[in-house]
Amino acid sequence: MAHHKSAIKRIKQNEKKNARNRHVTSTLKTYIKRVREAVEAKNSEAAKAALALAIPVIDSSASKGVIHRSNASRNVSRLTRLVNSIG
Repeated sequence: MAHHKSAIKRIKQNEKKNARNRHVTSTLKTYIKRVREAVEAKNSEAAKAALALAIPVIDSSASKGVIHRSNASRNVSRLTRLVNSIG
């Protein structure tokens, strides 16, 4: 256990940041999963709607630093290609 005041504060900050990052990551995975499920069901309209909702979530998670901007760009690109492949 930390004894210094600064180390105790750092632990508290890390716990808060960790909780925030876990929430954003979990939300991100959910939105990506919804797009993939709509594509698997061959539902073009639902897939496009899910993609439109997923892209801002992906971009905001990148701007918050939870994922790298290249990772966000790659996710958007792959999901868009996936949705376009079903028509």
